[in-house]
Amino acid sequence: MKNNVYIYILVMAGVTYLIRLLPLTIFRKEIKNRFVRSFLYYMPYVTLAVMTFPAILSATGNVISSTIGFAAALIIAWLDGNLFKVALGACGAALVSQFIVNLL
Repeated sequence: MKNNVYIYILVMAGVTYLIRLLPLTIFRKEIKNRFVRSFLYYMPYVTLAVMTFPAILSATGNVISSTIGFAAALIIAWLDGNLFKVALGACGAALVSQFIVNLL
C-alpha cells in the first residue's frame, strides 16, 4: 500500500481544526464553575512546566549539575524573583558544578 502524504496532511488539518472548533461550539455561555475556571487558568503554566522540566535535567548532559542548577534557580527565584538573576544564577551554578563533577 502506497502512503499518500496528502491524506496525512488532510487528517492532521481536520484534527487540528476540530480541536479549535469544539470549544467554541460546546461552550456557548460563560463558564461559571470555579473549579473549571481555575483549571483552565493554570493549564498554560502546567503545560510549560511539563515541557520544560525534562529539558532542564538533560541540559548539561549530567543530571547532578542540572539538578544543582535547577535548585539554585528555585532558591534565587524564591528569594528575589528577578528572571535575569535566576537565569544567571542557575547557569552559573550548573557551570561550576559541572567543573567540579568533571574534576572528580
